[in-house]
Amino acid sequence: MKTLKNIIQKVQINIPFTMLHETYLEAFIENGLNPEIGLDAAALDRFSMADFRGIAREFHKKSRTITLHGPFIDLSAGSPDPAVRGVTRDRLEQLLELVPLFKPLAVVCHAGYDTKRYGYFKETWVENSLELWSWMAGRIAAHGARLMLENVYEDGPEDIQILFEALNNQRVGFCLDIGHVSAFGQSGLELWLQVLGPYLGQLHLHDNHGEEDEHLAIGSGGIDFANLLKYFKKNSFSPPIVTLEPHEEKDLWPGLEYLSRMWPW
Repeated sequence: MKTLKNIIQKVQINIPFTMLHETYLEAFIENGLNPEIGLDAAALDRFSMADFRGIAREFHKKSRTITLHGPFIDLSAGSPDPAVRGVTRDRLEQLLELVPLFKPLAVVCHAGYDTKRYGYFKETWVENSLELWSWMAGRIAAHGARLMLENVYEDGPEDIQILFEALNNQRVGFCLDIGHVSAFGQSGLELWLQVLGPYLGQLHLHDNHGEEDEHLAIGSGGIDFANLLKYFKKNSFSPPIVTLEPHEEKDLWPGLEYLSRMWPW
């Protein structure tokens, strides 16, 4: 069993940049929290380089680890529409400009496959996605970080397996979002781990009751975290980056306390 302090040092906590800048910076610094900073379109357009640099400096002074989460709403790396891909690339270019400031361990982006939207031209979606993610992975790697691609609406791991196989030589990792598997996926967690476990580089942990993406404290919904963490104990997985994704402050500390009892590494 780890102490709460031990766990705080080992995990990232998601926080949108706007909330960090306006409200939560002091709390993160005082409580020793490592951030996974969400950079949505509004933040990328609203804040200056000086604003971003100031936040990065505060965490670097305290030797905190940082991860970044890229913009995703209405973006599509695999879109057959070149204008949509152009907007997607422009947004990601804004994100890439901040990588040297924040010096993150990893940058998370949504893989973005949804069979209901892209199933009838999946080959085109894959080709376009690989072109963009390869470009981005190279840019990120130049600063010592890794690109992580996260599942959201994918039915199962086979939907995006080809991305990791093709990008393996660029060390693109899989960010397994447990809550999304529960709320949106059609395949069990064991299959996700079996198929994409070799590429696993990061975990996003939050809970729900299997119907909505509620982002509850882990251990307070219906996801079987105990068996998940036992799975890691039994199998030879290198410790991934672990990010807690509570969407309300009240769900942070119960999640950390749960991890302190169950931490597998």
